[in-house]
Amino acid sequence: MSVYDKLAPFIQEYIYRNRWQELREVQVAACDIIFNTDHNLLIATPTASGKTEAAFLPIITEIYNKPPASVGVLYIAPLKALINDQFVRIEELLDEAHIPVTKWHGDASQTAKSRLLSLPKGVLQITPESLEAMLMKRKQSVIKLFSDLRFVIIDEVHNFIASDRGVQLSSILERIQNLTGNTPRRIGLSATLGDVLVAEKWLNNGTKRKCSTPLVNEGRRKAQLMLSHFYTNKEKIDDESWESYFESLYQLTRGKKSIIFSNSRSEVEKNINRLKLIAEKKKERDVFHVHHGSISAENREYAEEQLRTSDLPLVAGATVTLELGIDLGDLERIVQTGSPHSVSSLSQRLGRSGRRSGVSQMCFVFNEDISPKGEVFYKSINWGFIKCIALIELYRENWLEPLRVEQFPYHILFHQTMSVLYSFGDTSPELLAQKVLSGQTFSHISQDDYRELIKHLIEIEVLEKTQESKLAIGKKGEWLTNNFEFYSVFVVPVEYSVRDGVQEIGVLNQAFPVGERFILNGKTWEILEIDDDKKVLYVKFVGGKSTVNWDGAYVGETHTKVLQKMREVLVSGEEYGYLHESAANRLSEIRNIIRQSDVFGVKHRTDVVMLSPKRFAIFPWLGSRAFNALDYTLQMYGVQVTESSNDDIFICVNASSADEVYSVLAKIKSDSFFAEALPVSDKLIYQGKYGNFIPQSLTRKRYLDNSISIVEMQSEIYLQDRIKDALF
Repeated sequence: MSVYDKLAPFIQEYIYRNRWQELREVQVAACDIIFNTDHNLLIATPTASGKTEAAFLPIITEIYNKPPASVGVLYIAPLKALINDQFVRIEELLDEAHIPVTKWHGDASQTAKSRLLSLPKGVLQITPESLEAMLMKRKQSVIKLFSDLRFVIIDEVHNFIASDRGVQLSSILERIQNLTGNTPRRIGLSATLGDVLVAEKWLNNGTKRKCSTPLVNEGRRKAQLMLSHFYTNKEKIDDESWESYFESLYQLTRGKKSIIFSNSRSEVEKNINRLKLIAEKKKERDVFHVHHGSISAENREYAEEQLRTSDLPLVAGATVTLELGIDLGDLERIVQTGSPHSVSSLSQRLGRSGRRSGVSQMCFVFNEDISPKGEVFYKSINWGFIKCIALIELYRENWLEPLRVEQFPYHILFHQTMSVLYSFGDTSPELLAQKVLSGQTFSHISQDDYRELIKHLIEIEVLEKTQESKLAIGKKGEWLTNNFEFYSVFVVPVEYSVRDGVQEIGVLNQAFPVGERFILNGKTWEILEIDDDKKVLYVKFVGGKSTVNWDGAYVGETHTKVLQKMREVLVSGEEYGYLHESAANRLSEIRNIIRQSDVFGVKHRTDVVMLSPKRFAIFPWLGSRAFNALDYTLQMYGVQVTESSNDDIFICVNASSADEVYSVLAKIKSDSFFAEALPVSDKLIYQGKYGNFIPQSLTRKRYLDNSISIVEMQSEIYLQDRIKDALF
């Protein structure tokens, strides 16, 4: 019997009615795995390759043919927006199968939630945070809801794997299995995976199942890329250089349904504000929207709806909030100001366009100050510009950053400990350890480490011991767990609601003085009044331009392969066809700066440059974790480090000669030592929302594992003689 023949009759009719010529390769493969094995399933194919149908066609058939006695499918997504629009394409199929779909998040209908609790069935769509709240407050309901759960679908699975939310979700799923005695199959969906084996292992956590990932020939769409460069005067917002920069953004998006991605919310606001003013000056339609975490939910949803349904060539300025797979219709072009953080991010953003045409378009636009004369050479180089070229080249090579799962997430261990205690009440230390540590989520954390954590929590009065020697939530812990913000493991900053009368425009994480002007939702506002008690800023619309910046750009971890590709871009004389003349000229300028500074004039790939007779810059071309390891190791070997760049480019040291620096590097490469010996301060910044509840010894252990890689540093420091590159 063919895969098609195994599908439910109404699904076959749906396929015929919609004139599908055939099932896609990934859909056939997914059906085969669901129908003929008990494996978990990972669907890792490009955007718009039919992943949703690949998962749901066989799942709907399965629960239609053999209806579960509870909720049959648990669909988990990182964003409420994904939950709200994900099932539009298969809504007809679910209706025909009489399979109800219930959304469960803060904005969802309470009536629908109550209906599900009284009669659990169908598909439940939820975020990890709402699932956490359900486990804490409705333990018995969880058992009833999921007693016969068959499938757990995790959308945008790459977004979870290497994050705090991923550790939380993995722990939650194991807790549900322990409560119900039922182990549903897991299906992960992703268009951006750099390491399938890591994803499979994560998906399998606690299920004792194998995971199958169909290898299909769903090639990426063709891509048209362009990179341009502008010099601007960042001190003068009305300078002519800015006019040409914003006019370029305007023309790139004119007549095309587009997203302009930027690396900070304030940059998004500035861009859209200026584009609105250009449209007004040209007497053209205002087609510009803003979408980021500080915009009110109502305004974000309005922007999404307009992009999805309007025939107009609308433009949305966004941060990462539109990077994930929310259905926005047929986007024609993506614009990126500055460099994306990673190849994965570039791939995800590029994939948002070209669904109808089959060709994705992405334009990268850079602006930078002209460097003052006499500035040290490495500060006159736009490293983000070079990084962007490197990311594009790695994307063209089909490379994506591999995922790394944290081994010592003590802060999430703390969170889950508090959640379990809240749910079960006073519990013996032995039983608590069994409930929390017995699964695979925290398998690298020892019983000794857990005892140290529990002892610390008792000392700081977050936990307490009862007269029966059981563990209970203490006074400080009660305040923490009774706050709705406890359900999430990401930091939610203190926010001020920005209101024009009764209408909320969005939020800011700081209050400016009365009379100050700032941009929000692409418009300029003036603060009229501040209510600190209620955290409200009352404003009026004033129009025009503003220079106020109210957030910074995110600086994430960079992989060693990206840094080494940056070096390759600088060393080679290759001309890149996607560079606009302005960008090609800037690359030529930078290569000339490098040539004159003799950065690559030595016979090593780890480059050392003399800045003054006793000061040298090391360019190790190492990713963040290996770069940090080198920084600390140099200090351990007695080298005076005077400056380290935040973007992992250079480390400046004092030494008598370049040979002395190379001698130390050679010793570092060959010696045997461990991260514990490095001179890392005990006054570490706590990582994560609950890092301040972790004892210092465990904080240090986690930091060393997360942020430092001696193995990678030693393997990637390259000191063998090589032939000088012909270019230099």
